[in-house]
Amino acid sequence: MTSVDAASVGGGTVAAADGPGVDPVSDQLAQARARALSSPLRLRILRFCLHEGRTNREIAAEFALNPGTSLHHVRTLLDTGFLIAGEGRRGRRGAREIPYRATGRSWDTPVPDVGPILLRAFVDEVEGVPPADLAIARLGLKLNPASEQELHRRLDALLTEFKDRGPDADGRPVGVMVAIHPERRRPTQS
Repeated sequence: MTSVDAASVGGGTVAAADGPGVDPVSDQLAQARARALSSPLRLRILRFCLHEGRTNREIAAEFALNPGTSLHHVRTLLDTGFLIAGEGRRGRRGAREIPYRATGRSWDTPVPDVGPILLRAFVDEVEGVPPADLAIARLGLKLNPASEQELHRRLDALLTEFKDRGPDADGRPVGVMVAIHPERRRPTQS
């Protein structure tokens, strides 16, 4: 299971543009998309813009960023199709503001070595959340390859099902982080 959120990122690798039948333009876009999603902050921006259009000013305020820095990240996500610009509107001081929404495209986008990026985004998102508001489970299993593949497939299907049904009108934004990993064992000391 490698998908993440509906501002999610799929696992995988980006193909090199040197084989027969590889479209260099598509390969360049795939690489640009992978680079865009290689930032925990950009993943958090996508999550913030998932259910509601957010302006650069709102994004900068949410993440305590300089508006210029925020705009750099917004443009990177726009250029790669992860954000879409909405209708311009007048802001609090009369300036024209553009709301941005996440497209959901990140769900199926392969990003090499994405695990640590997702983990950092998760840790940043839950920092300061009261422990009583976190529903976290940790479980050790011993699975053969077929059972492990079944677990991956079923978890991915469940997450995809909830993503595809769309947001509940009366819902609140929640995040889901599921990680499957081999256990590392330290050598026993004699």
